[in-house]
Amino acid sequence: MLVGAFAGESPTVMTIHFSRPFPAVALIELDLPPANALGAAMRRKLAAVLTGIEADLDIRAVVLTGRGKVFCAGNDLRELAGRGRDDLSPITDFNALMSQVEALRLPVIAAINGGALGGGLDLALACDIRLAAEGATFTASGVNVGLMASVGRLPTLIGVGPAKAMLLTGSPVDAATALRTGLVTDVFAADQLLPEALAMADRIASRAPLSVEAAKRFAGMSVEERTRQMDDALEALAGSADHREAVASFLEKRAAVFSRH
Repeated sequence: MLVGAFAGESPTVMTIHFSRPFPAVALIELDLPPANALGAAMRRKLAAVLTGIEADLDIRAVVLTGRGKVFCAGNDLRELAGRGRDDLSPITDFNALMSQVEALRLPVIAAINGGALGGGLDLALACDIRLAAEGATFTASGVNVGLMASVGRLPTLIGVGPAKAMLLTGSPVDAATALRTGLVTDVFAADQLLPEALAMADRIASRAPLSVEAAKRFAGMSVEERTRQMDDALEALAGSADHREAVASFLEKRAAVFSRH
């Protein structure tokens, strides 16, 4: 289904598609040819979709992908060129959207179907898991446009040395290199990427949701934060109905039915 026509837009404009391929899995597809750039209108739409997902407790995992040959080309350079010299709002708004993706309570899988360029690489990095098509490429292109991007998430994910090679050259790396460095978890043929991403999301959605959300949250914390909060979090999970259901279903050799309680 089409998510949202905004004020002043034709209702036939289709730039973000939202669907539920499985009952607890949401699929978001960016669709703004030729490069799925995240200009102001696209950012508003994606932010609105994410807000809706955050509020829907029946959704337990998300797959984010692009239609066409590009995953996402990041910010719209035409909008950046048209801003006033002191107007940083396109950049700060984009960064806020990346933080929203990263902070979503439930896991987000990036199914990277093509180029992840500049801010598009940041979008992939803000997701929890990255899967790629064989023809996907990854470009930290901040230095190519006189800016800086991916300087926080990329070194954290793949290490400072490999990250600097991307950040300082602005050169693309292919899917095989991304797999070798840990930028992506797996690489698939183009026609298998989305089915594999959805299958992973459906698997995640079948696990105890409170545990999944806690695991995502704690994995993103500093060592100090994890140490400070771990005992209370484990106590809450150990006392949950979902934990009791998981143990009972194991002993009774049946599928668990989780209630998020």
